[in-house]
Amino acid sequence: MKTNEVPQDKLKHYDGQHKLLYAKDETGNYSTIKSSGWEIEEAATLDAVEEYQRLALEAKNGYKDGKLSPLVFHMYDKRMDVPFLSQAVGVFQWQLKRHFNPKVFAKLSEKKLIKYSDLFGISVEELKTISE
Repeated sequence: MKTNEVPQDKLKHYDGQHKLLYAKDETGNYSTIKSSGWEIEEAATLDAVEEYQRLALEAKNGYKDGKLSPLVFHMYDKRMDVPFLSQAVGVFQWQLKRHFNPKVFAKLSEKKLIKYSDLFGISVEELKTISE
């Protein structure tokens, strides 16, 4: 991208801030240019946020039905997925998916619950439930 092609769409969610991007100048060297946003980036971000909200709602319903542990809801509520969360807490993905089972989740050690709650920035008690 050339410096004069850097999007300047003045997005609302940037709240007057700018994002620093690299672009090629007239001499072909890369330099940094401030961007006020790009509408396509905003649309993709909003789509992703909407998808996480949908997945969190599904997880909440699964929790209410007794089919899923609250861990699934908190994962999607914090905009995480299975690969990210498993890596962040240091467990294999298959182990994490076992923790989605309410019976398995209920037997997790305090140490594991603290790992999850610390990552989500909530207490262990909040991790064990879903507020309305």
